Amino acid sequence: GLTILSQPLMYVKVLIQVGYEPLAPTIGRNIFGRQVCQLPGLFCYAQHIASIDGRRGLFTGLTPRLCSGVLGTVVHGKVLQELGPANVQKEGSSSFDRVIKETTREMIARSAATLITHPFHVITLRSMVQFIGRESKYCGLCDSIVTIYREEGILGFFAGLIPRLLGDIISLWLCNSLAYLVNTYALDSGVSTMNEMKSYSQAVTGFFASMLTYPFVLVSNLMAVNNCGLAGGCPPYSPIYSSWIDCWCTLQKEGNMSRGNSLFFRKVPFGKTYCCDLRMLI
Repeated sequence: GLTILSQPLMYVKVLIQVGYEPLAPTIGRNIFGRQVCQLPGLFCYAQHIASIDGRRGLFTGLTPRLCSGVLGTVVHGKVLQELGPANVQKEGSSSFDRVIKETTREMIARSAATLITHPFHVITLRSMVQFIGRESKYCGLCDSIVTIYREEGILGFFAGLIPRLLGDIISLWLCNSLAYLVNTYALDSGVSTMNEMKSYSQAVTGFFASMLTYPFVLVSNLMAVNNCGLAGGCPPYSPIYSSWIDCWCTLQKEGNMSRGNSLFFRKVPFGKTYCCDLRMLI
């Protein structure tokens, strides 16, 4: 249910990540009330998509994403089951050792799930990005699998896998390590609502870790659609990258490492120009 409800949000986010800006910037106010030149937010962007493909178009790529979610959950659970329960440390043992063991166990399970489901992730992204050039190359799940295998071989299903894995692993270790430090040294163990406070700290540190590792998500998504025969993966929307490191360096030079991270109050960067809709050029 959450996957279905969040599909339009992910759709808009992916199109912004590849640099697709079909709507002109407008004068608005930021959170501090100052006038700034802003790019359209989530709702304006979604309304633009719906005006072309209808409301149903906002759920493009939902089928492979659902397959990825279901398969990932199954694989994650099976791997954890095979690894067995984490060994519970005695009171005299270091609690940090338990965090390391639990995080390592979770890392293996998540990495296995990401590896197995990445082909569906690639299909999801490409089916979304083809909105830019109005292509119909990746319409059905089976047809998309055949197309990728025929044009790129097995490696095509794993485009952008390395930065995605690195981002997941770094985010997991950051989240668990920060949560351990906060729960151990910042919170008073005598508080009656300690379990509730620890759950809040876990959520906050998880959000913080995801913010720090967002560039890996961006690079992974760009590499998944780069040079795949779609307008959104080719110039002028995207250069042809030789590797994910080349993509990272290019985005860093342009100051676009956080592109798509925010869907509201999207300020136009100074000196930056954005690609307009292809239909506006005709």
